[in-house]
Amino acid sequence: MAQAKDDDELAILEKEIKEFWTKFQTTCCSESIDQTLGLRNLWDESLCKLSDKWSKRLKEGDEIINKFHEYTNEVCQKNKSIEEKQEKLSKILANINDREKQETDLMVSIQELKEELIRKSKTINKATEEREERLCKAEKLFKERLGLEIRKTSANHLQFIFRGIDQKDFDKPHMLTLSINEEGAYEVISCSPPLDCIEELQLKVRETNNFSAFIANVRKAFIALTFK
Repeated sequence: MAQAKDDDELAILEKEIKEFWTKFQTTCCSESIDQTLGLRNLWDESLCKLSDKWSKRLKEGDEIINKFHEYTNEVCQKNKSIEEKQEKLSKILANINDREKQETDLMVSIQELKEELIRKSKTINKATEEREERLCKAEKLFKERLGLEIRKTSANHLQFIFRGIDQKDFDKPHMLTLSINEEGAYEVISCSPPLDCIEELQLKVRETNNFSAFIANVRKAFIALTFK
């Protein structure tokens, strides 16, 4: 009897153990599946969020790259524009330098011409002063001996008035008007009465610079004219 009772209790225990194990497996597996499904759903949700996040980041990255390309193109265009402007500026500066050099050369040439003109003016003035001095001496001599009068006209020419030429009328004037040109040479302005040899006499006085002989020859020509 005792043995049968023990067997029954053992059978009941085994049954209970099986039921517990079955229930445990059912409960654990069910919870494990639910947890797995929850984790999977959470993973899918995380993946979606992460995918959306990285898609957004990629889109922002594409926009940044596009903006970078646009900025790079803009910088290239500006650099090209700057190079063109620098080239134009270099040409302008080169032209300015050329003009400044031309102006400098011109100023040097003008200064040289001024100095040359001053030297020539001094030479002419000196020659003019010397001639005027000789004329004054000649005037005194001719006036005393030949009845010659020398006047300065309003045009700053010298007028020589010869008297005592015509034997019929000693007071009749014979006039010769002279000037000194830019080269410092004697130049006949007028001659009254006209003399055919006046050009020859003018050329000779320029060659010899003997003014006294020139005046004497003009007087002789006036005298010879009265006998014609």
